[in-house]
Amino acid sequence: MTKYIACFLLFLALGKDVNAQKEKQIVVETKNTSLIFTVSSAQKLYQSYLGQKLINPADQDLLQSTRREAYIGAGMGDLFEPAIRMVHSDGNPSLDLKYAGQKSSKEDDNVTTTSITLKDPQYPVEVVLHFSAYYKEDIIKEWTEIKHNEKKPVTLTNYASSMLHFDASKYWLSQFDGDYMTEMRMKESQLTPGIKILDSKLGTRAQMYRSPCFFLSLNKPSDESTGELIAGTLAWSGNFQCSFEIDQQNSLRMITGMNPYASEYKLQPGKTFETPAFIFTYTKNGKGEATRNLHRWARNYGVLDGNKPRLTLLNNWEATHMDFNQDVLVELFDGANKLGVDLFLLDDGWFGNKYSRDADKTALGDWQVDKKKLPTGIGYLVSEANKKHLQFGIWLEPEMVSPKSELYEKHPEWILKLPNREEAYSRNQLVLDLVNPKVQDFIYDMVNDLVTKNPGIAFIKWDCNRMLTNTYSPFLKENQGNLFIDYNRALFDVLKRLREKHPHLPIMLCAGGGGRVDYGGLRYFTEFWPSDNTDGLERVFIQWGYLNFFPALTVSSHVTSMGKQSLKFRTDVAMMGKMGYDIRVKNLTEQEIKFSNQAVKTYKGISDVIWFGDLYRLISPYEENRAVLMYADQSKNRAVLFNYLLNFRRKEFMGKVLLQGLDPMKRYKIQEINLLPDTKSTQPEDGKIYSGDYLMRVGLNLSAGKIAPLTSAVFELVAEK
Repeated sequence: MTKYIACFLLFLALGKDVNAQKEKQIVVETKNTSLIFTVSSAQKLYQSYLGQKLINPADQDLLQSTRREAYIGAGMGDLFEPAIRMVHSDGNPSLDLKYAGQKSSKEDDNVTTTSITLKDPQYPVEVVLHFSAYYKEDIIKEWTEIKHNEKKPVTLTNYASSMLHFDASKYWLSQFDGDYMTEMRMKESQLTPGIKILDSKLGTRAQMYRSPCFFLSLNKPSDESTGELIAGTLAWSGNFQCSFEIDQQNSLRMITGMNPYASEYKLQPGKTFETPAFIFTYTKNGKGEATRNLHRWARNYGVLDGNKPRLTLLNNWEATHMDFNQDVLVELFDGANKLGVDLFLLDDGWFGNKYSRDADKTALGDWQVDKKKLPTGIGYLVSEANKKHLQFGIWLEPEMVSPKSELYEKHPEWILKLPNREEAYSRNQLVLDLVNPKVQDFIYDMVNDLVTKNPGIAFIKWDCNRMLTNTYSPFLKENQGNLFIDYNRALFDVLKRLREKHPHLPIMLCAGGGGRVDYGGLRYFTEFWPSDNTDGLERVFIQWGYLNFFPALTVSSHVTSMGKQSLKFRTDVAMMGKMGYDIRVKNLTEQEIKFSNQAVKTYKGISDVIWFGDLYRLISPYEENRAVLMYADQSKNRAVLFNYLLNFRRKEFMGKVLLQGLDPMKRYKIQEINLLPDTKSTQPEDGKIYSGDYLMRVGLNLSAGKIAPLTSAVFELVAEK
């Protein structure tokens, strides 16, 4: 009898252990969001929950999932898109990933990183899923590490940064795409069964056609203040792929990461393949809250010096293009002084001797100062700018080379170029093979020497004006499948080395307009150039798109002569982001210079609210023939309101605008700012005082009386003490 009792007790104990294993949970959480995984009795890892944080922790125990595997390997039983596919050194194209452990580390009071290790029981392969939870910002950053110890290299053909699962009645995707001069146009559509893919195969300038940024709304379309959704973006400057697949049970599988196109990656034994991070936020309070979460995270963690002020600048490009000399440039410093900006930026055309850079067909790669144009060098320009209380910046395009250049003649093996094919040019240039360590050293040494030998250089514009075509690396030889990935990793390595030497030098990220904008690159840059289209009307839409995911202090917004709108309209639009100028100052009238000088002063007075405040999009230009947005500071004591009237029909009615982000109990004085010289506001709300509650419930009439298309107004709201 004793024997049977002992066996029964042992059975109960084993059953308890099995049940405990089955119910093991791993929780990744922020202030308002939980991502929960369950480890099954078979040691499989499942996503059991992603959503609003559960109030009662005991409710987590009720969550079970045996269908939504967290990171699915190809070649086994799953019939849909995998997160990872590996061909082993023996030719076996399958991967069976099982839970092997976890660990959590707290970086500080705000950031906790959870790492979950998965292993294949038959092959020495390890996959580690990393999740960094940013508690206050409600952001989760997810990335993956893949490693193996097989005797020979394995081939990776899929390598997701993230796989997430959703169960909703319907799904709506807001994507952002376009082309050169038409960047970040927003489109929303309902997902249907099957697979929808957002991707890029351009190598560099990877988001020229499509952006790796999106909103995914669950059950119904979201608006600015209501709706359940996630906002996501990939921190990667190269080819990307975001796939959304609805299965036969109406579940959605979302996979994000590097695009496997032409990238069968050979991974050597003992080496680690690390994917870029997928960054996302979940909310039930609409797209506006998602944007504000991303902006706060970006300023604290995603952008170089994201909580520090930015410089206003004047670029010489529109004034001179490549036709200038040092005397002309010094004269332009006076124009910068008249505007009142902080910095003068010298654009393309300052380099090359054997082949002078007088047009875009020569000299890229020959980064010596043109002795005919600038006989006393960059240092002289820095000194002359400083004498006029200006800082000095300079343009570079380090990754490219002109076929007609000394560099190309000396190192033809440093070029990405298919064997047995003619060279393929874009913008009259070729791409350097950054995979080659010698090329990396060349670029690093060039930039470092320029800044070190000219210590007064206070700003760099880093450009990239073509994509990767004719793509073959002599350095990689038989491993060409690594090229697209290793190119961008090499770029980041060079940038990391430069940042170790020059940690706070402001650098603008530019790529044929806005073709390379992501949080992989912005770790090393202070801002980016959204588009070469600076028409004021077009910029309302372009900047509206970018501001969904990137904070205002990163969105370089310059006043130029492009477009038929008034100088005031173009200036008001530029104030929406990080204002600067690219304009012929000598062509401005005295009144226009007076207005612009005061506009710079006005902008500097409100820029802390714009750069570091919370953005509220009030009226979308996609829904009405106007755009209204505002920024409110963290204390809710100050706000800046922008009202842009676009092209509209005669006697078109425009209703009141309900404000957001204010303290309902505070009283705010409204004042129109950035007025033309010697004019007074015609806005009926100017000078009035309202409670925050009134402004958010009743609203303001910003389109009263006789209104005109392509006009604008900027208001400052200040809480009374």
